[in-house]
Amino acid sequence: MAGISDYKERYVSLYTDFGFKKIFGTELNKELLISFLNALLQGEQHVEDIQYLNSENLGSNVGNRNAVFDVYCTNDKGERFIVEMQNAYQKFFKDRTIYYSSFPIQEQAKRGDWNYKLDSIYTIGILNFVFPEDEYSPDCYHHEVKLMDTADKHVFFDKLTYIYLEVPKFNKKPEELVTMFDKWMFVLRNLSSLMNRPVALQERVFTRLFEQAEIAKFSQDEMRSYEESLKVFRDLNNVIDTAKIDAKAEGKAEKGREIALKLKQMGLSVEQIAEGTGLSIEEIEQL
Repeated sequence: MAGISDYKERYVSLYTDFGFKKIFGTELNKELLISFLNALLQGEQHVEDIQYLNSENLGSNVGNRNAVFDVYCTNDKGERFIVEMQNAYQKFFKDRTIYYSSFPIQEQAKRGDWNYKLDSIYTIGILNFVFPEDEYSPDCYHHEVKLMDTADKHVFFDKLTYIYLEVPKFNKKPEELVTMFDKWMFVLRNLSSLMNRPVALQERVFTRLFEQAEIAKFSQDEMRSYEESLKVFRDLNNVIDTAKIDAKAEGKAEKGREIALKLKQMGLSVEQIAEGTGLSIEEIEQL
């Protein structure tokens, strides 16, 4: 196990299961989650208190969970919040978030005479990636989704809300932070790379955050858990980076074959095409 002095970082990474749960998923630090939720909701409502619920009720045992960290809680009004950090894009990511939101709906069913009245449910995805295929513009990182009537665009049902934060798109510097939402987005993006608390983060809640996030203050058990969690995160990043490199190499090879085929159709010799594209004579002859 690495010692505290072995870490170049001063503060815990929120992209690890340990870091995410320590900051947002413990009774000791619930004021941090409350502050984050209120900043995210931006006046839509005010969360005064929360109670943590068992995230296993979300069906969290389904599929590979290495990249997803869930916090599940309810507030004093009975509204439910699923907050998750996801480090890597999955093909059916949106499907999964919709699927998870069905569990808090089912939990509200009452035996006997019940009129089907539901409390609100918020599913919040903190994403360490951007949606593929340029689904949103580069400067659009906060997405709030509700059931909408497509005819006149009004919200048909306002008790089911999905909020997605594309964290890599948030590029504001400390001196540009104005709202609490700005400040929490900055923390999500930059916490583990900071060596000191920025002047812009002077609110009391951030005093608590930086105290709890400082690796030097971890117990031996916390250090062991963080080390294991950090290894999972780094392994995942290595897999993603390798996949990107392989995809890029495959893309270059495919482009080379396309060019070689066009040159071949133009009547150039196999030798000339090989020299121009870097493909082997055997590859070109098979085109």
